[in-house]
Amino acid sequence: MTGDDRIIDFIRSFYVDRDSRVLKAIEEEAVSGDVPIIRPETRELLRILLKMKQPERILEVGTAIGFSSVFMGEHTPKTTRITTIENYPPRIERAKANLRMAGMEDRISLLEGDAADWLKKLGGPYDFIFMDAAKGQYIHFLPDAVRLLSEGGVLVSDNVLQDGDVINSRYGIRRRNHTIHARMREYLYALTHSDLLDTVILESGDGVAISVKRGDPEN
Repeated sequence: MTGDDRIIDFIRSFYVDRDSRVLKAIEEEAVSGDVPIIRPETRELLRILLKMKQPERILEVGTAIGFSSVFMGEHTPKTTRITTIENYPPRIERAKANLRMAGMEDRISLLEGDAADWLKKLGGPYDFIFMDAAKGQYIHFLPDAVRLLSEGGVLVSDNVLQDGDVINSRYGIRRRNHTIHARMREYLYALTHSDLLDTVILESGDGVAISVKRGDPEN
């Protein structure tokens, strides 16, 4: 066990189990089906951000089988409405079933299809956006995500460290990962150098970037 592993285990030892029976069932399904879901550290960070922001409208890019959608639903007021986007048909069907199991069909709207297309169609504004889709597409989603985010709204981008690959030289990673490596670095640069966003990058989980929209700098 490395020093980092010991620190993670130490931090996790203080976590309080708040997950509902439904969330635990979805997590078990994800593990058995090898479907990635948000890591424990990311869940705790997301939970605190939601408690602080108390968002009325949430947009999630990347539903998978619905774990994070239900998680956000459980940690926001019943009046909060969540819109989530998923492109992979088998996961869409499982997500629908899990939203029904959680009794959240009225609060969570699942949009089927390509996120890039939906982001251009949506009108917003959303006061909280959770980005957890194909990592190589984040940079392409960003302009519309910023457009859809309300002033003072929060954009949370998950898995931005790519299991540590993003810090390595492109020559130190597999050739097939070169494109996603370059795009994630471009995305992080765009977040941190945007005139419209204030951003911090945290090591939590597999890396989380938290951005707050400043508003139009000309106003």
